[in-house]
Amino acid sequence: MSSKDQPEDKIAPSRRNFVGAVATGIAAGAAATATGNALAQNTTGQGPATPRPKNFPKPPFPRQQQEWPALAGKMTPKPDHGEGWYKGSGRLAGRKALITGGDSGMGRAAAIAYAREGADVAIGYLPFEEPDAQEVAALIRAAGRKAVLLPGDIRDEAFCKKLVADAAKQLGGLDILVSNAARQQSNDSILDLTTEQFDWTIKTNLYANFWITKAAIPHMTRGGAIIVTASVQAYNPSANLLDYSQTKAAQVAFVKSLAKQLAEKNIRVNAVAPGPVWTPLQVCGGQEPEALENFGGETPFKRPGQPGELALAYVTLAAEDSSYTTGHVYGVAGGNGFP
Repeated sequence: MSSKDQPEDKIAPSRRNFVGAVATGIAAGAAATATGNALAQNTTGQGPATPRPKNFPKPPFPRQQQEWPALAGKMTPKPDHGEGWYKGSGRLAGRKALITGGDSGMGRAAAIAYAREGADVAIGYLPFEEPDAQEVAALIRAAGRKAVLLPGDIRDEAFCKKLVADAAKQLGGLDILVSNAARQQSNDSILDLTTEQFDWTIKTNLYANFWITKAAIPHMTRGGAIIVTASVQAYNPSANLLDYSQTKAAQVAFVKSLAKQLAEKNIRVNAVAPGPVWTPLQVCGGQEPEALENFGGETPFKRPGQPGELALAYVTLAAEDSSYTTGHVYGVAGGNGFP
């Protein structure tokens, strides 16, 4: 879930665009259900029998840019969230998870993996992202688990509270929270970074994380898990991501502090810190179009990560067999990470 800088009166889609997006989402949902059913027919246990790819895409990538918010289904190449190869082993059987930004990127990869590990999953996302969300829902259901779709804007505190309440009600409880939704916009100079833009990033990445986590804790019992998607930007910030990197550093401090607060309740709090990962966040302003051509090329692997390659990190931090892991930052950065 990301945002592209534009005047406030142009941010909310018009009624025509909204209706069009919903109609597109319904059509995409039907197609996604067919895809999910096809995957289910190839399933052995908790996931498809398709082998995991030995090679993932490397740059150069086609120059591309989407309007905010971007859709994974329109990216070239399309991100790999583990749809065809992630196979679960029952590590999250019977658990109930809420994932913000669960329509694409690491949130989508986590949602697919959680379902195949036996969890019911609710995902939060922006209404425009309905086509991607419907695909995720079909994959969750194909794994035999319950999918709950909860669209809305997490910059609104009231929606954040409702998001958690609705997820807990429809899932019948809440064991896992993945606070993943974020805004990232490239901006080369602090002189060009407006207060409105700065506020947008802070609201999405910090306020929403605070509101959603605070609302989720009362629903959790002993053994609960909170996972925040941070970033290597917290440790090695890029010059063009001044506001974004600040929020990621703050999230690391948030995780380490909250982990100490909740240890007595046996609710664990951890973070995943990705490096460059091929997600819609990058193609709608997160990187300049020319920079996308070699995105991830600076890593030892000479490529960006795919969201599915991070799925196991989210599973491991949510699983009960990680009962002694809290306040930890799990780096998945292709060799360039610090945590």
